[in-house]
Amino acid sequence: MLPLPMIGASLVAAGLPGGNAGGPFDPLDNLARPDLLPVLRNVRVASESSYDRTGGNDDGFSGRFSFLRKEGDALVIAELEGPGVVQRIWTPTPTEEPLEFTFDGEPTPRLRAGFRDLFLGGVPGLPEPLVSHGVGGFTSYVPLPFERSLKVVYRGPRMQFFQINHARLPAGASVASWTPDWTERRADALRAASELLAAPGADISARLVNGAAPVTAVQRGRLEPGKRLKLFEARRGGRILGIRLRPAEALAGKDRAITLAITFDGARKPHVLCPAGDFFGAAWGEPAMRAAFAGTLDGVSYVYLPMPYDRSAKVELISERAVGPPIAVEAEVIHAPAPRRPEEGRFYAVWRRESPTTNGKPFTFVEAEGHGHIVAAFLQAQGPEPGSTPFFEGDDQCTIDGELRIHGTGSEDFFNGGWYDVPGRWDGRRSLPLSGCLDYKKHLSRSAGYRFMVPDPIVYQRSVHLAIEHAPERNDILTDYVVVTYLYADRPPVGAGELPPVTERAVADPAKAVIAVGWNVPVSAFSFQKATLAKRVERIGGKEARLLSLTAEGADVFGPHFVELVCDAPADGTYRIAAEAVAGPEQGAVQLTRDEAPAGPRVGLRAEGARSLRTVELGRLPLRQGANRVLLQLTPEADGQERFALDIVTLVLERAD
Repeated sequence: MLPLPMIGASLVAAGLPGGNAGGPFDPLDNLARPDLLPVLRNVRVASESSYDRTGGNDDGFSGRFSFLRKEGDALVIAELEGPGVVQRIWTPTPTEEPLEFTFDGEPTPRLRAGFRDLFLGGVPGLPEPLVSHGVGGFTSYVPLPFERSLKVVYRGPRMQFFQINHARLPAGASVASWTPDWTERRADALRAASELLAAPGADISARLVNGAAPVTAVQRGRLEPGKRLKLFEARRGGRILGIRLRPAEALAGKDRAITLAITFDGARKPHVLCPAGDFFGAAWGEPAMRAAFAGTLDGVSYVYLPMPYDRSAKVELISERAVGPPIAVEAEVIHAPAPRRPEEGRFYAVWRRESPTTNGKPFTFVEAEGHGHIVAAFLQAQGPEPGSTPFFEGDDQCTIDGELRIHGTGSEDFFNGGWYDVPGRWDGRRSLPLSGCLDYKKHLSRSAGYRFMVPDPIVYQRSVHLAIEHAPERNDILTDYVVVTYLYADRPPVGAGELPPVTERAVADPAKAVIAVGWNVPVSAFSFQKATLAKRVERIGGKEARLLSLTAEGADVFGPHFVELVCDAPADGTYRIAAEAVAGPEQGAVQLTRDEAPAGPRVGLRAEGARSLRTVELGRLPLRQGANRVLLQLTPEADGQERFALDIVTLVLERAD
């Protein structure tokens, strides 16, 4: 690698960090050279995607908007002019049919592979971990540079969801088009990029500076209620490379009352002012993220990103709690004596909340003027109706330099996921090196995700507005949205260094949870014999109902038949338990129990005539925040009833204290 003084003007000329001074653009540098992250870029970024051009929600379901035109039996999905580079390809619906990439107007494609195969690591030139899959999405961060043009064609009957993010370089930029032996030719840079993503949570601070040795400053102290604790201060130019803080749980919390402040060069407002937990990727007060550049691992919250400054830097924790015990804090700040260079922006983190969101208007992640690039976004989204998350059908939208350039296909899609509420996909907390699901709890109407746009930063020359819809259409589901956005910029974005009062930041736990037991609620146990447990969809009273059905006969080994459900409560407390269940000729009686004793009345559901849905009160239980086991016993309601059933649609937990 070159020492820092040797790079600079060449980076601006090339459009992106990379290569030797005066040499060609290197498309791997976004990941292979993270020390160059602060460098402001001169490229035009945009995307191609399958979003519904009418403003509806058909963002790939029918395939109507998933191609530019047909050529015989093929669908052209992108045509790009060079010089440029494809930086990200994403889909939740890969197929076995081939995708073809034709470079520079050549008669045959250089890259042709099954759509699904592109993401599985077996295609030459497309290695793991730059291709990956998880949380419902398939993603490639293998850069595909092209000198003059790139045409992408799908040879299948129907293309569905996709996004292709790309950057156009300045005219005359030197770039060599991708070839199948790319992996061999770029082995060193590829190895460096792969190592960066290999072990999320590992200390990568030494990779974030070139030409200077990192130094670690350790600070231990007690953060008292209503006080500040200084963790680090520098009085000459340099750059922060990493911050590690413990204890992570104590610095997070639902009150969001502990904030992290980072101020450079004596600025009037901090460049970072953010609830500490949220800055490190918490979800509703709990540490949740474990990514390559930031997160929490083994009780330690960390961030590894270069944060250059000219003359000074200060890192503080601020407690806005009025009472409570002090927190014993241990902090490590890794820094280096390498001052900010003229071509580098400053690091900012902006925290925003809208509760509720504005009817008819997308929620804004971040808005800025000047020159910069967005490198990460973490979103916590909570809807108004527990048991439902339709707001996550909303698309991301990014207006760059006054032009809508990026339009996504769904909220979890923005975070490289897919198919929320489907088991094995976007259905719970899972971290990948660059993106993931911070949490998904349908019963609480919560969904959260993160994405680091280090391989594909959103670059703007004059202005940027990154937003996301909060409904399938019309932005008419009023929600509670919280976001943290990381960016590098030559001037502060809107809202930088500002926070609402602590009373307006706290997590708002819903008063009830609506658990769709016929969908994907965990079942810890059910009757040992003479019983079957099934899921099915049935139309009852004009309504389509998804049922969890326990059908039994006689008696079980240790007493009445039963089903034990794992139910997640939003907070500690006493809850009223109710169920939406089927009443009909084959139904039995249900009773809520705890420790072999009744926790509510025995409720009969047997009824003559057509089956109908009925909401019944089952009793009260003390529950802890998180997973609880709720046991329902099933017995015959009438004498001589040999077979009897319990068919439940939802279980409702509602705070009673």
